[in-house]
Amino acid sequence: MPAMSLEVENLSSGYGPTKVLEGVSFSVPSGCRLAVLGRNGMGKTTLLATLAGQTKRYEGRIRLGEADLTDAPSATRAHRGLGYVPQARCIFPTLTVEENLFVGLKGRPRTALEEAYAMFPRLKERRKNLGNQLSGGEQQMLSTARTILGRPSVLLLDEPLEGLAPVICEELMVTFTELAKAGDMTILLVEQRIQSALDFADHVIILERGRLAWSGTPSELSADHDAVERFLGVGGLH
Repeated sequence: MPAMSLEVENLSSGYGPTKVLEGVSFSVPSGCRLAVLGRNGMGKTTLLATLAGQTKRYEGRIRLGEADLTDAPSATRAHRGLGYVPQARCIFPTLTVEENLFVGLKGRPRTALEEAYAMFPRLKERRKNLGNQLSGGEQQMLSTARTILGRPSVLLLDEPLEGLAPVICEELMVTFTELAKAGDMTILLVEQRIQSALDFADHVIILERGRLAWSGTPSELSADHDAVERFLGVGGLH
């Protein structure tokens, strides 16, 4: 599937009776890269989970390309081209790397596994290892590669760099950037490593207490020292 646009309008959602997001609106053009920033507990993970159909939606609309996904179950959203890599790295611990990747093929031929191995050569070296024998970084690569193998039009990444060594972070960000530049995917990235997110994105939104607090380009955010300090709690970006 080619990359698609994503449009979110007046979205409010949460868990049971607890509302976390309130009135959030933004759009991501086809093939673009959006960074979603904010301090812990401000609604970033809830936003991605809501887009993936895993929370309670109170109001608002979600469109993927021409399709209205507002009331679609999570399986339908995945089928329509929404790929979600959660922070929890949901791999199958008792399956091998290769068996985990098979799950992501979604009917594509077995030879497509080579795409995952080209992205992450480390996975090819570990292909016979069980999921629970991998390091945290390797599990993140596996979770990401499995989702990408399904060729989603929009890829949702929830803190993919958390707890990983700098060299692995670099490998992952290079892969994400190449995917977006090729026009194959629209990517939403939630990330605490602010500079990595800004280097990657072409647009940024900041969430504060479940609401959209700031929107603009990475260069505009870097120049807005007040917003950086107020909403991200850091004194400045380099």
